[in-house]
Amino acid sequence: MLNFDEARFLTIQRGAVALAPRIDSAISEAVAAGAENLFFLGTGGVAYLMEPAIQLLQRSSGLPVFRDYPAELLATGNRNLTARSIVIMPSLSGSTTESVAMLHRLQEVGARVITLVGHADTPLGRGGNPALVNFAADDTSSESFYIQALLVALSVMKARGEIDDYAAILTDLQTLPETLLATKRRFEPQADRFARIIAGADYHMFTAAGNMWPAANYYATCILEEMQWLRTRPVHAADFFHGPLELIDKGVSLILLRGEDEAGALADRVARFAPQYTDRFSILDTADFIPEGVSPRLRSLLAPAFMATMLERLSAHLEVMRDHPLVTRRYYKRVAY
Repeated sequence: MLNFDEARFLTIQRGAVALAPRIDSAISEAVAAGAENLFFLGTGGVAYLMEPAIQLLQRSSGLPVFRDYPAELLATGNRNLTARSIVIMPSLSGSTTESVAMLHRLQEVGARVITLVGHADTPLGRGGNPALVNFAADDTSSESFYIQALLVALSVMKARGEIDDYAAILTDLQTLPETLLATKRRFEPQADRFARIIAGADYHMFTAAGNMWPAANYYATCILEEMQWLRTRPVHAADFFHGPLELIDKGVSLILLRGEDEAGALADRVARFAPQYTDRFSILDTADFIPEGVSPRLRSLLAPAFMATMLERLSAHLEVMRDHPLVTRRYYKRVAY
């Protein structure tokens, strides 16, 4: 595969799966101590990667779950954030400015803060209770954080008696790193074709539904806008017919990411409409590339991770095709803002 280190990838994803016992222990202890709610407080792209787990908990658990922007929460506060809150703070660097500031506020409140970081010797790496560390780089972090967030959600439901297949899912996860790698290999022959679709226009609309929506939002915002400087409009499939459809015309690129949860009908509605009005409609469906033998439950829960592992291959081809390395920035961490 183009510009890809298979051994490094497997090590990182195995590291994410291996955090399961520590995540379960921390969550079980907090729930047993009387936790009243759960906050996911990520900054930037990593916050998007938490959203499938947030959806799962909001729809399948009775524990109140909140998702907020640390920068805004510092300004506004939230009466639900108390010493009886569990807070999940993800940060690949472990030093994200807004998150570090939020950590100090959380310590004042007395909330139980569990950090998910890529580096131990950082403010968030030192400040978590516990701090769960799994090194990753930008090209491998999405799958890792999707896995860790899912483990948090599963542990919450296990501790509250709201799930009966935790052990079965954990067993399936043991082979997930190899399955993600096999998915990459299956997609690789198509990666160049999809990269040409992206490179062939200077404006794209991305849409998806269910737990695939955060993947579409993340890729449009954090990869194509931030790392490729391409104007991209992410829109949820449920909102597509309430405004954005009027932008569809010949030559307008619309890319649909389709997953394997109950929201497929929303994606299918877009797929029926779009080809009638644009000649640049594309579908990327995890069902076409995940190897056989993966349980339907795992396919549904981790479709965003499988999509992320496919999109990484697309990005690897795209940066070469456009002669625009993914690490190139104009402003991000380069100027004061």
